[in-house]
Amino acid sequence: MGFDIKWERIQGILIAIILGRIDSSNADEFQRALETGINSTDQALLLDVERVSYISSAGLRISLIMAKKFNEPGKQFGICSLSDPVREIISASGFDQIIPIYESQDTAISGFKNS
Repeated sequence: MGFDIKWERIQGILIAIILGRIDSSNADEFQRALETGINSTDQALLLDVERVSYISSAGLRISLIMAKKFNEPGKQFGICSLSDPVREIISASGFDQIIPIYESQDTAISGFKNS
């Protein structure tokens, strides 16, 4: 599989804690796993990628799809806790200009509540 997702809810925010590697070989499975974990009533999704060792353009595409699902009024999306390799990929791709990036879960939760 290459990745695992642990789900948490903190202050009404759905958090997907992702572990492993996301690339073209498992991107479709990653998308299905995220979509399965999201309820129609969820208003905020945070991807915690602290333990992601690598994310390819296919994985970034899935993140963008999730961001679009949470782009309606009253909904929020973000990515937090980027490891150095993931930070480099997200910065080089310009995704940090498109998707809200947070240093930690705590800063993301504060940012979500203040938006």
